[in-house]
Amino acid sequence: MPDLLTRLRVGFHWRGGPDVAFADITEWWRDPVVLRDLPPALAALFEAAPTVVLGPASRGTLLGALVAAHLGVGLVEVRKNDRVAEHSPFHIGRDVPRQMSLSFRRALVRPHDRVLCVDDWVESGAQALAIRDMVDEIGAEWLGLACVVDDLQGRDDVRRRLDARALLSAEGLIDVEVSPRPEG
Repeated sequence: MPDLLTRLRVGFHWRGGPDVAFADITEWWRDPVVLRDLPPALAALFEAAPTVVLGPASRGTLLGALVAAHLGVGLVEVRKNDRVAEHSPFHIGRDVPRQMSLSFRRALVRPHDRVLCVDDWVESGAQALAIRDMVDEIGAEWLGLACVVDDLQGRDDVRRRLDARALLSAEGLIDVEVSPRPEG
């Protein structure tokens, strides 16, 4: 039976055409072995034990919930463009590039918390940096960003600030599929 990293590579595909390519990871969620093995693998990227996991909507929330359940801690969903948060003193939020805002309920992350952020893919790091800023404002301890794929090419400063750790790099996925597969 293939190991987790092999299963992640096999279940990954670049889709689209020459002008626009996008990462398709939907096969990961269909593989029960990936669902079973991914949470402990992401949690193992950090030695420190978090008291809470933050997961940005939507796939970060899915992965965050799996990692939080594995660790026996709670999950805080980081919402995107939440209209309620815009007008609520009970939420903390940040605007990020591309007309997006992120927020979560302030009371769900406490100053004594050790926070692990979990996501599927980190590209620019803008969302994770905004989440880290919110965690810092609350006074909680940022442990780092655990993600499946690191695509922070040439952004070592962002990787260091986030303490971003990943199971795979995007560069390593480029050659996974050398010829297009027929859709089906």
